[in-house]
Amino acid sequence: MPRYLKRGMDASAIKAADAKVRETVEQILAEVEARKDAAVRELSQKFDDWSPASFKLTAAEIERAIGQVKKRDLDDIKFAQAQVRNFAQKQRDTMRDLEVETLPGIVLGHKHIPVNSIGCYVPGGRYPMVASAHMSIVTARVAGVKKIIACAPPYRGAPHPAIVAAMHFGGADEIFVLGGVQAVAAMALGTETIAPVDMLVGPGNAYVAEAKRQLFGRVGIDLLAGPTETLIIADEAVDGEMCATDLLGQAEHGPTSPAVLITNSEKLARATMAEVERLLKILPSADLAGKAWADFGEVIVCDDEAEMVREADRVASEHVQVMTRDPDYFLANMKNYGSLFLGPRTNVAYGDKVIGTNHTLPTKKAARYTGGLWVGKFLKTCTYQKVLTDEASAKIGEVCSRLCVLEHFLAHAEQANVRVRRYGGRNVPYAQAAE
Repeated sequence: MPRYLKRGMDASAIKAADAKVRETVEQILAEVEARKDAAVRELSQKFDDWSPASFKLTAAEIERAIGQVKKRDLDDIKFAQAQVRNFAQKQRDTMRDLEVETLPGIVLGHKHIPVNSIGCYVPGGRYPMVASAHMSIVTARVAGVKKIIACAPPYRGAPHPAIVAAMHFGGADEIFVLGGVQAVAAMALGTETIAPVDMLVGPGNAYVAEAKRQLFGRVGIDLLAGPTETLIIADEAVDGEMCATDLLGQAEHGPTSPAVLITNSEKLARATMAEVERLLKILPSADLAGKAWADFGEVIVCDDEAEMVREADRVASEHVQVMTRDPDYFLANMKNYGSLFLGPRTNVAYGDKVIGTNHTLPTKKAARYTGGLWVGKFLKTCTYQKVLTDEASAKIGEVCSRLCVLEHFLAHAEQANVRVRRYGGRNVPYAQAAE
């Protein structure tokens, strides 16, 4: 039976915090919908102290921003984008259009059609999340999306040059320096200066994730990707220092980022907890990581690997890093996770920044029913059907008619009957459908 050496914040406290976020977001969305650009400007001034003449960057402003980025940094951005683009293309290559004759004269098929327009949100208030531009924009381009607009908040009172460069090289058509719920609302609902999109993508804080949740249905979303979560699954194949480093490496995202250790070794569990305390004394981001660890950190000791799998699937974490003697056991048996990082040679930071998989992943147990952002999220799989012969139409029509009558849909039945009469030569009166 699992034993907790450390638990996170009480569920009722988390629920209360979520309710406050929900109410705030509702108000902001209503403001933007009612007053459009005027509301966006007021909100940007209020939350980011940012109210330029235009939130949209001109071509000259984009070039000026790129010019401020060091060549090594530009090369690294392009390298990372090449890895993301390559993996996304490999994924796209697995998605084939389909057409098959399922019965003589009956042809069914599907096509993968790109979403027409998307809005990409790139977080950048506390940390300039350059890599999020790769994950959304590059992947959308591989999918064939026609129009991509991108928003990121100002960073220290100005556009962040590296984010602008990543958006531009990724393939964004329009770049806006605009952050928070107001940015997401403007892209989804439209304003006088920002055309509404069909789909919102990209990670964000709890407010951005809640805005996407409330806007879903009016626009599509990739998934609910809120504050970062990390889960370490480890045994004594590794030590406490490595586990603690990888827990805090993701906890520094912010004070609401869960960091969980599941292990079958109480010795490793206690060593990890001691290392966390040591590292928090020297980590530059200890204020954020320490708060996350205090409120959302958990340490769970299990009896064996099977129990570790069960606990990991219950947690359903965004990132799951497996550092055990047999990491492939977890690959074969786990079902609920955003992305797996197998073995001590890899880590979540690789996936976050450069390795090529997408870092926009499900949080708050959404891994139970969805994976992360990938090229397929930007594609609508749409079916079609053709009936090629009179005989096929009449044959399928007779069965269809009877099934419609079974459900008391008599006008539906007549859609079938009229074709049985015309293509099958049978005099099926309308009254027969009502019997």
